[in-house]
Amino acid sequence: MAGATGATKAYLEPERGGRIECLFNPAELKITKSTDWKASRGKGKNTPRLRFQQGKSGKLTMTLILDTTESGDPVTTHTSALLKLMEIDTALAGSDSQRNRGRPPWVRFHWGDFHSFKAVVQKVDLTFSLFSATGVPLRAKAAVSLTQYEDEAAWGPQNPTSGTPVPHRMHQVRPGETLDRIAAVHYGDAGRWRLLAEANEVLDPFQVRPGTLLVVPEPKGVARG
Repeated sequence: MAGATGATKAYLEPERGGRIECLFNPAELKITKSTDWKASRGKGKNTPRLRFQQGKSGKLTMTLILDTTESGDPVTTHTSALLKLMEIDTALAGSDSQRNRGRPPWVRFHWGDFHSFKAVVQKVDLTFSLFSATGVPLRAKAAVSLTQYEDEAAWGPQNPTSGTPVPHRMHQVRPGETLDRIAAVHYGDAGRWRLLAEANEVLDPFQVRPGTLLVVPEPKGVARG
């Protein structure tokens, strides 16, 4: 079911690409950011001096209305896509089931000029409120909580030209390939393998499993091949 005609659709962008569109744009977004301060100890003061400890992860919460009454299709197609964002993605670089290394993907929320921080889906509360005569769920309310994944210099409302995420190329690792060989193919310089390792959180550049999808960032001064 579509929202208002001509309205810019909000969507979630998972780490490995693609998009999960909101059937209806949220009515509001709530952003929470806090810092941790510690009071210094001292006698004879009305107010202690505070010492900065660290910043805390930002949080973004929203409520999405998912409704498929027009098509009659199960709304669980859309709720399942949300829940899947909290499952371990074995195709992410650095994932290793034998060593119990794995994590769900991070996501970004986009809505017009608003682009969120990289975030993990911390919580999804689903309430199904409408069913067909045969018991097919057709409407759900999803309360979604996102928690910032890593430190970033800026996020939130941005200039449309500077705020739009820069697209990256993807590379699927073939048998026998290592990061230095992949860097040589895309950058013409095997020494740039560290760019790939950092972008994909690869701990061992010589142990990247065949079939893994790697993000190939486009650094300044490197032209597309």
